Amino acid sequence: MKSPTNNIFLIGLMGAGKSTVGKVLAKKLGRRFLDADHVIEERCGVTIPLIFEMEGEVGFRKREAQAIRAITSENDIILATGGGAILLPENRQALSERGTVIYLHANPIELWHRTKGGEGRPLLRNGDAKQILENLYAIRSPLYREIADHVIETGTPSVNQLVNTLIMQLELSA
Repeated sequence: MKSPTNNIFLIGLMGAGKSTVGKVLAKKLGRRFLDADHVIEERCGVTIPLIFEMEGEVGFRKREAQAIRAITSENDIILATGGGAILLPENRQALSERGTVIYLHANPIELWHRTKGGEGRPLLRNGDAKQILENLYAIRSPLYREIADHVIETGTPSVNQLVNTLIMQLELSA
C-alpha cells in the first residue's frame, strides 16, 4: 500500500535521463530533487567509481540500500535512483511503497549513445559497453516494470516534453 508522501521516484538504466528529468520535474512541481548517487557520494566522501574500486559492487549496493531507505522516508521529493537500485528486493519495496515510481525507458542502443565516454559509470568500464548495456537491460527492465506506476519512453522528446508528459500522467492517475 502506498503511503501519502507525494514522492516521485525515477528509475531506469544509466543514461535514461533520471537526473536531468528529475531536476526539471522538481523545479516545475516545486519539490526538492535528490540524486541517490550524489547522496551516497556525500555520505562517503568519495566518488561512486572509487566505492566500486574499493568495495566492489556488493559494497556499493549495501551503501545504496542504506541511502534508499533514508531518502524514501522523506516527503515531497523527486528522487533519481541509480540504475541498479532495483536489484535488491528491499529497495524495490521501499520505492514502490513510499511514492510514485516512474520508469524512464530507453532501449540499450540509445543508452549506449548517451553514455559513451561516461567516466563515472563503473559497470561500463570492463568490456563492450553496448553488450553490457544490453545485458543490464535484459536483467533490469523486468524489475523496473515490476514496480513502475508509469513507464515513460525517453527516446526522442526533449526534456521539457518528457516532463510535461510525466506531469500529465501523474495528474491523470491522481
